[in-house]
Amino acid sequence: MSHITKLQILKLYKDLLRYGQGLRFTDKDYFCNRIRREFRKNRELGDESEISFNFEKGTALLIRRAVQ
Repeated sequence: MSHITKLQILKLYKDLLRYGQGLRFTDKDYFCNRIRREFRKNRELGDESEISFNFEKGTALLIRRAVQ
């Protein structure tokens, strides 16, 4: 299991918000608020496996471009 740094998490956060600004068929405000809410909710995670799971989940969203 690789150690995920705070800088990597911050980059993912910024990348997800940028991705949200380019959405065409989805409410951009809802998407960005949802990203902010999820990151705030997970701010206090301490378990490395939970952090890794959520990081991979966010990364997969960017890779798949699942939201249009």
